[in-house]
Amino acid sequence: MGFKMGIVGLPNVGKSTLFNALTRTAAAQAANFPFCTIEPNVGEVAVPDARLDKLASIAGSKQIIPTRMTFVDIAGLVRGASRGEGLGNQFLANIRECDAVAHVLRCFEDGDITHVEGRIDPVADAETIETELMLADLDSVERRRAGLARKIKGGDKDLVDQDRLLGLAQVALEAGRPARTVKVAEDDLRAWRLLQLLTAKPVLYVCNVEEACAANGNSQSDRVAAMAKAQGAGSVVISARIEEEISQLPADEAAMFLEEMGLHEAGLDRLIRAGYELLGLQTYFTVGPKEARAWTILKGTLAPQAAGVIHGDFEKGFIRSETIAYDDYVAGNGESGAKEAGKFRVEGKTYEVKDGDVLHFLFNA
Repeated sequence: MGFKMGIVGLPNVGKSTLFNALTRTAAAQAANFPFCTIEPNVGEVAVPDARLDKLASIAGSKQIIPTRMTFVDIAGLVRGASRGEGLGNQFLANIRECDAVAHVLRCFEDGDITHVEGRIDPVADAETIETELMLADLDSVERRRAGLARKIKGGDKDLVDQDRLLGLAQVALEAGRPARTVKVAEDDLRAWRLLQLLTAKPVLYVCNVEEACAANGNSQSDRVAAMAKAQGAGSVVISARIEEEISQLPADEAAMFLEEMGLHEAGLDRLIRAGYELLGLQTYFTVGPKEARAWTILKGTLAPQAAGVIHGDFEKGFIRSETIAYDDYVAGNGESGAKEAGKFRVEGKTYEVKDGDVLHFLFNA
């Protein structure tokens, strides 16, 4: 189950530096983990999760396969991108393919790096990016509604519903509000997502600060955090320059470097985890002597659909799942101990998988 986060930002905010660090990290991981593909503008990175290593240690797993998140470097964003300025059309197409958007904002002073707007104001930068996305959405909505107007006269319910949802988006956009502020009924969520509106996607603000502020941020990142909170968006503080340095070091040297900088973990780990949380994702595990593996699902996923992430046949022929909570698996030092402690459960089709569950699925072939 792949999830993509598009990285956007104005020129000279540190977006490329951050993405280079991500792709170097992905390249380093490729030696240890399968399915790590890298293209010029795509980096697929493991989601950090210490639980997986613990489970593998207990089970004596020969291979560890983490769950992953894909980051896409969205090129061409400048003021006027919605009208095709820069690589506007390519930018819009790429971002529509992503599940969420990470806005990289410049929260550092550096006289040697010129800001495209001639000032350091991350909140204004965020507004510039948001404006371009809203203008692009509004243009798309107006054109689509005009096309639908000729087709819905026949009373096709799906087309009528689509026009209704586009109308809700248009009202918000014309009022200067992104589409994600629209309250959509549960029954309409699937159709709403299929509209692929740029401003309907969840947003994570990435505050790129100077090295000295990597641990606690600065006054500019504080402004962004306040803005994000008001919007119900996420935010994370990171120093792209530090991350680029770390990405080129062996693991032991990187750990020492972080300690010297007063950091408990790499900023990329925080970024990946924040993206994971923003998208409402969680992890379950399959564990055995051959491999310990993490699987990504949406929160609220039922057991058959969770099984389907492994293989479609698992979902179609689902019978039941043998389930052990992570803490119970660790406390029992494995499956046998968990069974002896009465922590082994058999769950059916209506079971909502919990974060950290260790699962084994039974199904009809």
